[in-house]
Amino acid sequence: MSNPKAPSHILAGIVLSLISGCAVGPNYHPPATPVPPAFGATVNQPAIPPAATNAVAESLDLKRWWENFRDPVLNQLIEQAMATNLDVRLAEARVREARAQLQATRAGLFLTVDSSASYTRSRISPNTFSTGAPATSGTGTPVPAFGVPLTSSLYKAGFDASWEIDVFGGTRRQVEAAHYTLEAQIEARRNALLTLLGEVAQNYAALRGYQQQLAIVHTNLFTQQDTLRLQQSKLQAGLATDLDVANAESQAASTESQIPTLRTQVQQAIHQLSILLDREPSALEAMLLPAAPLPGGPPAVPPGLPSELLRRRPDIRQAERQLAVATANIGVATADLFPKFNLTGSAGLESISLSTFANSSSRFWSFGPTVTWRIFAAGQIRANIRVQNARQEEAFIQYRQAVLQSLQDVENALVAYDQEQIRRRSLRQAADSGRRAVSLALRLNGAGVVDFLNVLNAQQTLYQTELQLAQSEQNVVTDLVSLFKALGGGWEAGEEQAALRGASESKSAAR
Repeated sequence: MSNPKAPSHILAGIVLSLISGCAVGPNYHPPATPVPPAFGATVNQPAIPPAATNAVAESLDLKRWWENFRDPVLNQLIEQAMATNLDVRLAEARVREARAQLQATRAGLFLTVDSSASYTRSRISPNTFSTGAPATSGTGTPVPAFGVPLTSSLYKAGFDASWEIDVFGGTRRQVEAAHYTLEAQIEARRNALLTLLGEVAQNYAALRGYQQQLAIVHTNLFTQQDTLRLQQSKLQAGLATDLDVANAESQAASTESQIPTLRTQVQQAIHQLSILLDREPSALEAMLLPAAPLPGGPPAVPPGLPSELLRRRPDIRQAERQLAVATANIGVATADLFPKFNLTGSAGLESISLSTFANSSSRFWSFGPTVTWRIFAAGQIRANIRVQNARQEEAFIQYRQAVLQSLQDVENALVAYDQEQIRRRSLRQAADSGRRAVSLALRLNGAGVVDFLNVLNAQQTLYQTELQLAQSEQNVVTDLVSLFKALGGGWEAGEEQAALRGASESKSAAR
């Protein structure tokens, strides 16, 4: 006995097989990325026994690396910057845009239903009938020909539905591309946050470094002015020459000339920090103008393994997601080679009289499949496929560049941090020796053993050494910030800030 439902089951099976068909184009697989087993620039790092490496790593909070500097003002600046910086907020807006675009693209997989209602009043010309001259009534009004009224009304309301069956996966590939684009924008936001943290910390270190140099200039200027007054007194007593006084005046004036430059650099650093916090340039002067010491960092920073950068660095992850987008777009372009299948239908009520509009006899409906296929497009489709293949190759090259750049960033930061610590130790020794030389030169000059030029040379050498030492201490901090940034730390804390802002926005919208 035959099954009367068999044809419908067969049709349903065909539809399901079409819907579940494989999507054309390549499936994405993350690229294999060979990296070296360890960083090379670790020769001059303070020695860390293997057993103590984990303890040192745990003592450092890479997630909130700025807290390792133990500077409350720096902590406050970074927390405010994460909440208010314009670049981060712009990146967050792009994430919301990509998320909405994904939802819009995903809607293409589902049925679309439109509703409409209309009323039409129309009149036809009696001259459209081929029966000779139109008939008219005694008053000259045209009368219907063949019983067809010249004026009529039409009431219509109903629904139209359409559904594109994604047989070859073009729409699914579009959804893939939109999903990967969203993930790339999330990584772009993290990268903007990582850049922000580094800029805030480096500008703050520069500010404190300029203030420290300014203090050294003032201290040396005070000493040099004392020396000048002493030489002027000795000149009056006949114990010094005009040359000694002129040399002392020249040295004091030269030192004093550096004060305006350092004050300018202090102000510019404050202005830059204010802009990073979305404030007017002078907004942070009251907070930052009082001098404070440079923030201190940890004695050692184990960089970890190069392979960990692939997980930590947002720029690498963003480049990898962009490669995934380019791969999905190949499938979108390839799907244009194949036919598209649509199911369309409409149903509603239609009547020339409002009184009969709701009757069952006013119902209408239509249903049927549609197939469209671009048979000839002058090579446009295949050319677009080649375009997308080339873009995928470009995205892979950019991903590889991002990986190599990240390795270079870490190696450079390690070299700079290691070598600057060596330089700082040498400058500290030079400064200690310079202080002893100045003290000895003053005693010998007072005893008449050496001339005054030896005192000036000793003072100038000490002054330059102290300035170089202050600059080196600033460089150590900025190099350490660069190392933390190169290691990809800090954006995780920004995710917490973003979550809090998202919850706040949701509550505001609910109100």
